Amino acid sequence: MSDSRFPGVPTLAIARFVGPLAFSRGEAYARDGRVSDIDWVASEPRLSGVVQGSEALGYRCTVVFERRGELQVIGSSCTCPIGYACKHAAAVMCAANDDLEREDVAPADPGTGWREGLAALLDPATPDARAPQPIALQFSLRERAPRSRSRWQAARDEEATTAASVDRLGMRPVTVGARGGWIKGTLTWENVGYLGRAGGFDPAVARWFRELAVIRRARSLDYGGGSTDWLSLDDFDSELLWPLLEGGLRLGVPLVGTNSTTSVTVGRSAAVGLDARRSEDGSLTLTPTVMIDDRTVDPSSVRAIGSHGVYAFDIREGAITLAPSPRTLDAPVLALLRSPESVLIPAEDADEFLGEHYRRLERAVSVTSSDESFVPPPRVPATLVLTARFEPAHVLALTWGWEHSDGRTSPLAAPDSEFDDPQQEHAPERAAVALLEQLDGGSPALATDVAGGLRASVTLRGVEAAEFTDRALFPLSNLDRVRVDVEGHRPDYRELREPPVLRVSTVESERTDWFDLGVMLTVEGRKVPFGPLFTALARGRKKLLLVDNTYLSLDQPVFEPLRALIEEAGTLDEWETGVSISRYQTSLWSEFEDLADESEPAVEWRETVAGLKTTDAPPPIDPPPGLALELRPYQLEGFRWLAFLHAHRLGGILADDMGLGKTAQTLALIAHARQQGDAPPFLVVAPTSVVSNWAIEAARFVPGLRVATVSATEGASGQRLAAIAADVDIVLTTYAILRIDSDRFSALEWGGLVLDEAQFVKNAASKAHRAARDIRAPFRLAVTGTPMENNLLELWALFQIVAPGLFPSRRAFSEKFQRPIETDRNTERLARLRRRIRPLMLRRSKEQVAPELPPKQEQVVTVPLDPRHRRLYDTFLQRERQKLLGLIDDLDRNRFIVFRSLTLLRMLSLDAALIDDEAYAGIPSAKLDALFEHLDDVLAEGHRTLVFSQFTSFLKRAADRLDAAGIPYAYLDGSTRRRPEVIRRFREGDAPVFLISLKAGGFGLNLTEADYVFLLDPWWNPASEAQAVDRAHRIGQDRTVMVYRLVAEGTIEEKVMALKERKAELTSSVLDDEALFSEALTADDIRSLLE
Repeated sequence: MSDSRFPGVPTLAIARFVGPLAFSRGEAYARDGRVSDIDWVASEPRLSGVVQGSEALGYRCTVVFERRGELQVIGSSCTCPIGYACKHAAAVMCAANDDLEREDVAPADPGTGWREGLAALLDPATPDARAPQPIALQFSLRERAPRSRSRWQAARDEEATTAASVDRLGMRPVTVGARGGWIKGTLTWENVGYLGRAGGFDPAVARWFRELAVIRRARSLDYGGGSTDWLSLDDFDSELLWPLLEGGLRLGVPLVGTNSTTSVTVGRSAAVGLDARRSEDGSLTLTPTVMIDDRTVDPSSVRAIGSHGVYAFDIREGAITLAPSPRTLDAPVLALLRSPESVLIPAEDADEFLGEHYRRLERAVSVTSSDESFVPPPRVPATLVLTARFEPAHVLALTWGWEHSDGRTSPLAAPDSEFDDPQQEHAPERAAVALLEQLDGGSPALATDVAGGLRASVTLRGVEAAEFTDRALFPLSNLDRVRVDVEGHRPDYRELREPPVLRVSTVESERTDWFDLGVMLTVEGRKVPFGPLFTALARGRKKLLLVDNTYLSLDQPVFEPLRALIEEAGTLDEWETGVSISRYQTSLWSEFEDLADESEPAVEWRETVAGLKTTDAPPPIDPPPGLALELRPYQLEGFRWLAFLHAHRLGGILADDMGLGKTAQTLALIAHARQQGDAPPFLVVAPTSVVSNWAIEAARFVPGLRVATVSATEGASGQRLAAIAADVDIVLTTYAILRIDSDRFSALEWGGLVLDEAQFVKNAASKAHRAARDIRAPFRLAVTGTPMENNLLELWALFQIVAPGLFPSRRAFSEKFQRPIETDRNTERLARLRRRIRPLMLRRSKEQVAPELPPKQEQVVTVPLDPRHRRLYDTFLQRERQKLLGLIDDLDRNRFIVFRSLTLLRMLSLDAALIDDEAYAGIPSAKLDALFEHLDDVLAEGHRTLVFSQFTSFLKRAADRLDAAGIPYAYLDGSTRRRPEVIRRFREGDAPVFLISLKAGGFGLNLTEADYVFLLDPWWNPASEAQAVDRAHRIGQDRTVMVYRLVAEGTIEEKVMALKERKAELTSSVLDDEALFSEALTADDIRSLLE
């Protein structure tokens, strides 16, 4: 300690300040050595220290005192959650007291101390020169004697001289005086606990006295009778007294009286009771008895110690005996000890006593008959009573309780002391629980605790009240010792048990692709109302209560299709005026037909259902005569599939691999549809860069069809859309024009809707998606080689356009399919999803349908960075990593910052000059060097090359190198104006190298003249790269296509490659034949990019 000598703080003061529980825990911490860095500042005065907490945390605690004789604790502070008057404050003070005791033992001279230590080991009988001063626990029978001078003065606390004057038993610490007798001396309850060796006492004994005082005074500040000398044993509430006394005796603490002739002993057990004797005249006498260790004691000389023991005394003999009671001394026993008088019950009142009072008395006090003249009456067990109170609106309030033979009532959870034989008397409760467990309707009344008991009270409503009344009340009333009391009017509830009769029908609706569903249910001749039935099914209820007090089970097969329909809808809001079923929910209709007693589908519905059942084999129709193209076998199959969907007004997704001629198959379908009369034209929507290709392909393959291209809004062009559409077969437009002029497009009727590169509307929240959904067309087709790029919601968004009703709402789809498949890896849900989309999506790979297509060889080229480039990249990586790792957990809020940093690292992986062309102009780009090393060989052998990058700035750096080398090239990015001319220049051989922005040229191009493809920077969307490669590897290619992916070694690009592989697995699992799983781009994905 740093400042003077700590004087010690009384143990009782510590316990008062922090409370008994915190004190005991703090004392244990001090004893276990958890306190360190104790610092005492006497000038303040202040005591501080560090306490090792329960979870290995160090808490710094400071205790502040003031001097009023002994130190008085006035406050504390601690870094623990409690902060004030905590166990850590107690630990610091207790540890300081213990240090004080150790300091009082003089250290041995280091030069000679070893001799004394060795002597103690070799000769243990050597007496200790400083044997501890003995301490005893002294007991005294006390009385409060009034003062003679003034009635206002407090009574004197003095030793009792007669048995009648004893009002309490006091105890105090004493030590041996100069004459060898036991004296108080300077000992008090306040200082005995911490004096220890400082006072010449055994520290263990001093600690025992401290524990005794703390426990006695834990709940009271009263010192007893106005004196601090004696602690009263009568109101010692804690049962810890008995193990404490036993421990003191083991330590050798003497138990003494106030004179040498008084003996104090501790007995094993005490019993307080009544001895009942019946006289010949029939009267009863009840006499108090007290037994201590099988020895009868005069009750008038016995007092209670709390509610857990007694002490007996004999003033004349000078004897005091303490003994614990195994049975709690309840109020009647305490009253008996205060007035131990016999009670005489006349013969004429004996029956009243036995019938109305005896059982209560027996539960409180042990009643015996020493002469066996009294025989107790037989026990009558309690009755379990269920009060069933019926209230309006089908409300049933249930209350359980007990009724005893003496007329008493007690709650269901009454303590065992309320019963004569608890185990036997609780049998009705166990029987009631067993009965209710067998009844489906009884479960609401069962307890939810692990004991499985009844709930004391419960209120049932609606069908639960009806079923409990119908099925449980009568069986409960038949149980032994169970009574059911009914209050209020009991309705006549009854369950309808006959099988329901279901009739369903469909009627054509005004909404495209939807039919109104008619449902009529009757049970035992009663019509079940539509509204309550569907509400009950939507909320997952198992029973339905009808207005005539009958109820029926909804857990029957006939209701399963309705439940599934509700799950598909996800909400009942759409059914305010009736139920609708989509033409794509044919499996539900099949279940209805199997289960319904009668069904009446609409004619168009029958045709749809019949058609979908045969989707595996579309009818063999010939291509339209106006088609100027010979379809390959797989293209003919695709055309027939499209024609089948069109005939049945079903939409779908044509998801063939890129390069398999999806445009040709779609144009064949349009030509086929235009043969069938004066239907409105088809609307084809495509990206801006692809619209011109559609016009060219239409002119080639279906020259007989009239095609109009809408490349500007109606306001900008001055041409009315309705006028343009009136005289053509196909209207071509872009997604941008559709979005801007959505009202004008949705106002017209169209023969069909084709969405090319439909991934442009994969976001269901976008305006383009909403515009496509609003188009009025009986047939809708999405054309895309990548129906899903990141997650299943993209697939859901496409089907919301082409097949509304196939899937439920976005929320319900996420719950039923997206989360189980992407997160939980649920193979059953994956199989279910694939079964549902299979009839409406056609997807073929090149390997399946075009085996004659030359293979493509793919190779990853790892490019080491220049040393200067490496140092610069590592510096940026550390900086961006530190900045991002704290942001990506809230990716939605910080998305812009996160992706800006990722883009910076990707650009730095390519070329340092992309970050700052002046500061880093001298650092070479290993990527460009590697590209041109390959180009030298490729071009020398006469090959044509496509070079893709997502960064136009890097493409322009490549263009500068090509210019410097004198190599002709074509260039295409989003800003290119004369796109067809640029493409023609490459295809006709004027430029052997084509630099293409991945976003601008990743789709809609046919560049089979090239047989080498270089991807300069990887991206985590595998579909984007696949689209780029398929510009060359497609139908018409007759050479092996060589694909090189350039990856900067030790950079974020390697992480992107790994992430891309994982994301490709999700698409494969849903659309192909493999069952793999992945997730969309998440915070964990981004975190992995920075590792």
